[in-house]
Amino acid sequence: MTIREARCACGQVSVECQGDPQRVSICHCLNCQRRSGSAFAFQARWPQERVAITGRTAWWTKQGESGSAATFTFCADCGTTVAYRADSLPGLIAVPVGTFADPLFPAPEYSVYEQRKHRWIALTAPGMVHYD
Repeated sequence: MTIREARCACGQVSVECQGDPQRVSICHCLNCQRRSGSAFAFQARWPQERVAITGRTAWWTKQGESGSAATFTFCADCGTTVAYRADSLPGLIAVPVGTFADPLFPAPEYSVYEQRKHRWIALTAPGMVHYD
């Protein structure tokens, strides 16, 4: 079974994910842009029983544009978001793909909230499903 390890920027927190992700996606909503500090957020989801988070973490909760709340787990030292759980997706944990630092990570399959997408972004992953 494949094991992927994500880390925060300072290395104090690690996230071990077993097996392949159930979904890899990009979100263009304004909350994800603010949270990630980028034009979109890129994340992968696993069943929570296949994810182990170690290190000193803290968390915060935010209501999203869909009306569902999400709870974000971040490193208590450097502040890097290492995982989140959405009320609308019980039993799943999303991990920001950038925390894996793996250029060979699978491409996103879904792109959501594209009405908020920056005009200069062109998404060309084969087979990607697009949602406004």
